[in-house]
Amino acid sequence: MTQFTSEAGTVSVAITGSGGAGAITAGTLLLEAAGKAGWYGLMTRTVGPQIRGGEAAALVRLARSPVAGHGDVFNILIALDWRNVERFVAEIPLGPNSLALADDDAGDVPGKIAASGALNLTAPFAKLADDIRGARPNIIALGTVAALVGLPIEAMVETVAATLIEKGVSLADCTQAIRAGFDIGVQLMASQGAAASFRVPEAAGAGALPDRWVITGNQAAGYGALKGGIRFAALYPITPATDLLEWVAPRFAAIGGVLCQAEDEIAAVQMAIGASYGGVPSLTTTSGPGLALKLESIGLAVAAEVPLVIFNVMRGGPSTGIPTKSEQTDLNIALYGLHGDAPHVVVAPLSVDDCVITTQWAVHLAEELQTAVFVLSDQLMAQAKAVISAPKEVDFGTKRLVPVEPKAGVYKRYALTGSGVSPMAIPGMPGGQYTADGLEHNERGTPSSQANDHHSQLDKRNDKLNNFDYGDIWADIEGDADAEIGIITWGSTSAPVREALARASASGIKTRLVAMRLLAPARPAQLAAALKGVKKLLVVEQSHSGQFIGYLRAQYDLPVTPESLRHPGPLAIRPSEVCEVLSRWS
Repeated sequence: MTQFTSEAGTVSVAITGSGGAGAITAGTLLLEAAGKAGWYGLMTRTVGPQIRGGEAAALVRLARSPVAGHGDVFNILIALDWRNVERFVAEIPLGPNSLALADDDAGDVPGKIAASGALNLTAPFAKLADDIRGARPNIIALGTVAALVGLPIEAMVETVAATLIEKGVSLADCTQAIRAGFDIGVQLMASQGAAASFRVPEAAGAGALPDRWVITGNQAAGYGALKGGIRFAALYPITPATDLLEWVAPRFAAIGGVLCQAEDEIAAVQMAIGASYGGVPSLTTTSGPGLALKLESIGLAVAAEVPLVIFNVMRGGPSTGIPTKSEQTDLNIALYGLHGDAPHVVVAPLSVDDCVITTQWAVHLAEELQTAVFVLSDQLMAQAKAVISAPKEVDFGTKRLVPVEPKAGVYKRYALTGSGVSPMAIPGMPGGQYTADGLEHNERGTPSSQANDHHSQLDKRNDKLNNFDYGDIWADIEGDADAEIGIITWGSTSAPVREALARASASGIKTRLVAMRLLAPARPAQLAAALKGVKKLLVVEQSHSGQFIGYLRAQYDLPVTPESLRHPGPLAIRPSEVCEVLSRWS
């Protein structure tokens, strides 16, 4: 069995605390300071089911190269206090080489932390904060983390000052607070040596600081939607999707867009359909419970061939489930939830930065194909904040096919064309009047129950999706072309899988990865080509029932019987879990 080592060059920090301790604020400032220093990073947050307030933890990973997911263990745990930490300690795995540093007054170390084998120490965060105007224990702790990981103190001071000066704290006091914490870190390294050394190594050939963006997955999706041409959006608030359109709202004002908060989920999706019918590219956002309410109306968009983007941020289910935790379990409802034969498109971003291009692509597909397009993100990715390189500019050439001069009595809204896409008149175009509702219809849009009309329109709606050229963007295919080990995954699980395969490659194990961005319609020929020669196959997903592997078995002729690696949230898939399978196979 092959043993794989952890990926070098990263450091993972968890900051925990009860309500009001400022754990999430500290994690955010740490990430932003890393961005100012030219580093990359990722921060996710874990909180209780109450959504706002209460215990929380910021989970941060820093590196000199792009970071898309968390590793197997956390190198540093900063406990501003220990209250209620046992509620999410399973999401913060520690090891014998980890450091758990708590405030002097935090109390006894919880049993699970002590059992991890981590080095447990304390520091006077609260006491030092009492002696500095405007300081708080979380700010002192940030200085300590900066020293331990090698983050320039200037970047940390600049970041913290930008926040605290607005609250009346002077630059001198900010500097003193960070310096006080930094000195703790220096003293720890001097006294503990290698046990307290977690410095991120210098990047080779470092020069001018590159352009870095600090952005969440929801913000990245909002940016992609705007780039794609979305100019109307409607929502009914739901965790964890609401902040996407909260970010879009002020930016709409500058470009003539309109955002509407509807009275319920059904009204929101119907507003978006109506706006799109009127010629304006439209979006609605939701999560699982809201998606269930929108499905009948989405079927209307499919039947009437009205472009529509549905951005769904998955969370733990069923029912209300765990609104604050991530899971990939809305796949089945997105694939199969519409009644009748209602072909539509389902896509999924693979990382925070991938939310930009995938959402932009979703708008393109909706407009080009005149259908409903689901975008499946998840809580981990949507509410994660990442330091990324500036996204590449992509132009899909998005356009909606509209008739040049429709003629009254002649115009066929649902004409049977070679591509299956018919010219869509905009309300008010002379001669372009047509009926657009959920009833089956003939080519002109007149309601019809005749078999030939139903069959031809079913074929039309199906063929336009299956015959469309989705290009190479349908999946990221990576690794060795002659590898006999293949892995298929999707969404946020792509990050730990990629890390595991990097470890395997470093050990001489050849693998091939297919991270699927287009989930429906199925692309059997493309997947068969991507898996050619594969003799062992692993499917990785975050669900209890194996929705993804079930879909693959139903829609694809896989080259071998796949093995499934899956478990539900709130625990994320870890790289080591993938490595364990590869170790058995090698």
